[in-house]
Amino acid sequence: MNDPTKDSPTRRLLVSAVSLAALLVAPIASADSPAPVLVPPRLLEAVDPEITDEQRTTLTVPSVLLELQLDTEGAVADARVLEGSGVAEVDASVLAAAARLRFEPATQDGVPIPAVIAFRFSLLPALPPSPEAGEPARSPGESASTGPSTTTDPASTTAPGAPQTSATASAARATSVPDDLEVADIEVEVRGEAPPREATRHAIEGVEVRRIPGTNGDALRAIETMPGVARPPGFEGLLVVRGSAPQDTQVFVDGALIPLAYHFGGISSVVPSELLERLEFRPGNFGSEYGRGMGGVVSLDLRSPRREGFAGIVQVDALDARFVVEGALGERTRFMLAGRRSWVDAWLGRVFEGSGTRVRTAPVYWDWQAILEHDVNARTTVRLMFIGADDRIALIVDAPDAQDPEFGGALSGRTAFTRLQLRVDSRLREGLRWTQAITFGTEALSLRVGDNYALADTYTLQGRSEVRASLGRAATVVGGLDVLWASYDVSLRLAPYPTANETPGPNFGRPARVVEAQPRTFRPGAYAQLELTPTPGLRLMPGVRVDYAQDNGRVTVDPRFALRWDVVSAPRRTTLKAAAGLYHQPPQPVESLLDRAFTVRSSASTHLSLGVEQQLTSHFDVSLEGFWKRFDDLPVARGADTDSVIGVRFDNAGEGRAYGGELMLRYRPGGGPFFGWLAYTLSRSERRDGSHGPYETMEWDQTHIVSAVGSVDLGRGWSLGGRFRFVTGAPHTPYVGGVVDLDAGAYEPVTDQAAFSGRLASFHQLDLRVDKTWTFEAMRLTAYLDIR
Repeated sequence: MNDPTKDSPTRRLLVSAVSLAALLVAPIASADSPAPVLVPPRLLEAVDPEITDEQRTTLTVPSVLLELQLDTEGAVADARVLEGSGVAEVDASVLAAAARLRFEPATQDGVPIPAVIAFRFSLLPALPPSPEAGEPARSPGESASTGPSTTTDPASTTAPGAPQTSATASAARATSVPDDLEVADIEVEVRGEAPPREATRHAIEGVEVRRIPGTNGDALRAIETMPGVARPPGFEGLLVVRGSAPQDTQVFVDGALIPLAYHFGGISSVVPSELLERLEFRPGNFGSEYGRGMGGVVSLDLRSPRREGFAGIVQVDALDARFVVEGALGERTRFMLAGRRSWVDAWLGRVFEGSGTRVRTAPVYWDWQAILEHDVNARTTVRLMFIGADDRIALIVDAPDAQDPEFGGALSGRTAFTRLQLRVDSRLREGLRWTQAITFGTEALSLRVGDNYALADTYTLQGRSEVRASLGRAATVVGGLDVLWASYDVSLRLAPYPTANETPGPNFGRPARVVEAQPRTFRPGAYAQLELTPTPGLRLMPGVRVDYAQDNGRVTVDPRFALRWDVVSAPRRTTLKAAAGLYHQPPQPVESLLDRAFTVRSSASTHLSLGVEQQLTSHFDVSLEGFWKRFDDLPVARGADTDSVIGVRFDNAGEGRAYGGELMLRYRPGGGPFFGWLAYTLSRSERRDGSHGPYETMEWDQTHIVSAVGSVDLGRGWSLGGRFRFVTGAPHTPYVGGVVDLDAGAYEPVTDQAAFSGRLASFHQLDLRVDKTWTFEAMRLTAYLDIR
């Protein structure tokens, strides 16, 4: 028999806390360590804004200073005015021209990376021809840069006597680079980004997020139009990816797992888009740094606060009001605060009252974010992040449901979570980076329906320590620890959990079970991945992940592999991509933690994918990919068990499969006034609760999914966009009759023998959006109409 003192929850928590604290003891790199080799962007193609000579001669400020966000191909992904000309129409023309600029991308150690630069357009009137051929005349007041710069020579881009437009971008500072790189007074901020560690990763750029119709500018909701993403049931904020159940897909904010992606029913995400630096969506075959899930992965990276001055955003629409304020607290410290509160209670409460429902607390949601960031030195940055969300509602239903009388009386619900994270990012030397984070979290769930209730408070501790080391130009190794500890306080009074093939409800004829439990779980993991580039254009990415789940005492080993091969690199890139991997997911709390009478193993899934990407132009590409997933050891709820706390027992008899293909044609921003994409998914997902029975359609199966998105910049601050979606109807279990219970005064429906054997009508949706932006010297004002 094991000594209980050697494996007590208290001891495990103490060991976890000590281990995670040790992760944060990072050595500070010496000042004379070599820096990464960073090369700033270089202008390749200049563009003249459409400005008349009359406008040029009347300008009080003959230049416009912009902040440009450049992607890894050197295209302008986003632009905003830092110093305007004082004329809104002129600033709008400059922004339109900036979108068509082309750069040679910034690189770090030879790898293209995104960059943020300040870029000035000079809008002086036309000058006479140069007095000597081949020697360009210099504009009045124009001075040469004092350091590395990229300049368009006016004489080389315009004819003699034509209106003259010069553009200069000078490298001034790169993140985590010694201060002696600072030159001139215009800055380039290079944001390092590791190459993808998987075969397929979708990134959505800032300009796309703000203008996609039907999303209210919400980045996370923009994922709904990506390949492989099915439409969830109405008013449910869920992510259904490649046939997997919603709980199989994980959402991370700065590497911290969060329990909720959306507020009430998917109205909006819990993190405003204004705070995001990057949103990445991995529909499957993700790298070894992610575990405990077998669906997809969504990662949201919060941007750094501005390094100079102060700025703010205020936005009000029909759903909510929000604010963002940020600024510098000295040369090394900066902050950002944001908050949002919904207006839904102002009008939805009246809707409930009009249907005979009394409202005690109308639906309302909050979320908040705070970031404090400090540069310890040129190579080490410390960030403190605090985020959270809170949704709540309370109603009194005077007319109980005819099928389920218990669904009446007082109804209330609340979901909330917080995350407090301390993160240290250190570049120890050239090619060696160490990132560590420890995150404490709380979660609250409260649901009351009449006499029944479900109450759960959760406390989590997450720790991650990752080292990324370059072994030369042809190899990079990544390794890390990923630890999760959670403690639950659960109180339930509910009808027994539905068994396999049983439709939930009604509850009036089912005796309620009362559960009081305080389970805990400890799930440490370790991972490693090697990124090899044996020849130019070929990337091989083998990896492995090892996890332990204290829930069932099992250790799982997940080997994974991905490759990307540029079969043709020029003039139009053709890339083959393939991936294979094993993924394990521990059981849900209701399946394992509430009752120790039985042990449920972790579910397993095998992912395979094969595809091709073809670049058609510098901004237009097409991607075709096939995927296949197998699910093993799926939990299955069996018949009533009097010894079980929740009235059923679980085993791992379930298995399933999902397969299909994805097609995406995408025109990226920066290639003109238009951006958009067309995505089509053909898929099938099935499962069976035994190894010999027939496969049946999964609850989340949707055969055809079509999304078309487009937006065009009309000039003068106007833009117009549309989105169309078509989705095959979701499966459902049809009713074939009903039985009346005279004692209860209600009907009990009789369902078809086969669960999810029917299908709802197909869904189609058309959204339109119109934006108008007014640009002023110190602010920008945007109004939009989003029709869904």
